[in-house]
Amino acid sequence: MGIKVIVTGATGMVGEGVLHECLLHRDVEEVLVISRKPCEVKHPKLKEIIHKDFYDIGPIANQLKGYNACFFCLGVSSVGMKEEEFSKLTYILTLNFARELSRVNSDLTFCYISGAGTDSSEKGKTMWARVKGKTENELMKLPFKAVYNFRPGVLSPTKGLRNTLTYYKYLGWLLPVIRLLAPNSISSLKQLGTAMINTALKGYEKKIIEVKDIHVLSKN
Repeated sequence: MGIKVIVTGATGMVGEGVLHECLLHRDVEEVLVISRKPCEVKHPKLKEIIHKDFYDIGPIANQLKGYNACFFCLGVSSVGMKEEEFSKLTYILTLNFARELSRVNSDLTFCYISGAGTDSSEKGKTMWARVKGKTENELMKLPFKAVYNFRPGVLSPTKGLRNTLTYYKYLGWLLPVIRLLAPNSISSLKQLGTAMINTALKGYEKKIIEVKDIHVLSKN
């Protein structure tokens, strides 16, 4: 049987790439994008809700019933941010969304895009890693069917998508070198999206999904 999926962050590079794989995948029957602005993608499988306040999804909560998975790809870079600001945009926003979603739809697999190097102890020196670790830890306490925290490293983009980060145009030549020298630090957006779909379809023995796990899951 196919699955119905919620995707956030579809106007960013990661979310757009995950959405792209969902729309292509034969076992994904329907995709609901929740975004602050239109994702500008048209597809028979795709529905979209424009919602400005991700700190409060109460007004749209009843529309989130009946879905099997949420791929939470919304996130910001910590560059130039103080911990309080980054925590608000990462920890508080994500947990507010997830708690409300679990209230109306607990029979759901929640997949969170975290990052390689995330600090599960919440005690390390790197600010973003502590905040991400705290977010992961709190998500796993929520009463979902399952929670998986994905920690991608370097991501090679999907050709033709509009939200590819600019620096890939200049540093794309490095990706084959990274893949050769450090294969467990890089995956493609296609692999990431496919791994998330397969996790929702079949489950996985680990709750923390590192790059090497993304490689495995993308082959199933």
